[in-house]
Amino acid sequence: MTPAPEAVDEVEELAVDGLRWLTGAAREAPGGGLAWTTKPSDDRLNPTLYTGTAGVVPVLLDAWRHFDDDSYADTALRAARSLADSVDRFDDDSLYFGRTGVALVLRTVQEELGDAAAGAAADRALYLVRSRFDGTRWGELFELMGGNAGIGLGALLCGDPELAVLALEPYLRTAERTPAGVNWPHRTGVEARLHHISHGALGIVLALARVGEATGRTDLLELALAGAADVVSRDQAGPEGFLVRHSTPQYRPELVEPFSYGWCHGPAGDAQVFRLLRDVTGDPAWTALADRCWHTVTRSGLPRRLRPGFWDNNGRCCGTAGVLALACDRIAEQQDGYDFARLLVTDLTTRATRDGDGARWSNIEHRATPGTLEPCTGWAMGNAGIVRELLRFVRLHGDKPTPHSTFTWPDHPPASTHHHGGAQLP
Repeated sequence: MTPAPEAVDEVEELAVDGLRWLTGAAREAPGGGLAWTTKPSDDRLNPTLYTGTAGVVPVLLDAWRHFDDDSYADTALRAARSLADSVDRFDDDSLYFGRTGVALVLRTVQEELGDAAAGAAADRALYLVRSRFDGTRWGELFELMGGNAGIGLGALLCGDPELAVLALEPYLRTAERTPAGVNWPHRTGVEARLHHISHGALGIVLALARVGEATGRTDLLELALAGAADVVSRDQAGPEGFLVRHSTPQYRPELVEPFSYGWCHGPAGDAQVFRLLRDVTGDPAWTALADRCWHTVTRSGLPRRLRPGFWDNNGRCCGTAGVLALACDRIAEQQDGYDFARLLVTDLTTRATRDGDGARWSNIEHRATPGTLEPCTGWAMGNAGIVRELLRFVRLHGDKPTPHSTFTWPDHPPASTHHHGGAQLP
């Protein structure tokens, strides 16, 4: 069932209110730029893709296209100025926490808005990233968010396939054989092997497959398939569903639950990897696995907060907006995600705080008192990630549905333009 037009209009109004709060939280930066802190009470400007300014710019570009309102483009240009100024001040080179993410957003501003200074700053950032490679890695982390896999994805989308291959080749010699395939340590000195997209094997798989396909490196693609095979072998919800533990043995069991359902460590993110492997290989088995992820997500109980610690986050990384991204993919590709997407949007609407400043969302920390956290601005836990998915939901319900966003998120495969029916694994 599709939402009524007036309901979609209300979602768009919520997105506008979310943008108003977000732009109102911007800070003046040196040189006439704009920047954001992780949350309004912070003093330190945050340039990162994960929780800072680089993660805000994509939703500004989406809003510019969505509303045909140049004020959002002007704000994005001012934000790009502050990002350009930050390039030489990073200690981190990664996609989500460092220079590579900033470079990717600057390159997008160059391409979308014709800003030559943003392009020059992106070039400078990638030069510095390359210069800091030690031959195997860039730091302690060795996965998508903070390590080689994310750097490879970002470099590819920035137009530097040589750097992308340089970042991905070390996985060939560091892969650890398992009974079903391969896996990798996500950081130095840790016994646990993580399995999902944000810090685990599937994030590496996604990067290997995407870079391997783009550069004709079949060895990278074959390694991706071996990494995916290991994760698939760990499923505990088949044959209809798909659910894999966070890690083996459990990483930080005093803090981390063994199973979750969102983008970061659950089937909502696993499905994104399987969607990419579907498109890269043409094998219907990956469609079946993505369908099984969807089956598990939609029957998990989310977005209800079933117990303390279950579904306490509205955001794109660990919460409702990340699941909404997958639901919108289902609408675009298979026309079967409407009801669940509407449920998620209704939950986000209910949980929004709205007043004269706009709309924003608070997450919950059940182990703290008070448990209601200050609203955040960025992609991971805050307004930027939530508003991006609300706008996409609205576009998918227009007279001419538009499944894509202005900015291609590195680990979110674009919706396919043709229908992929379900299939059964052999």
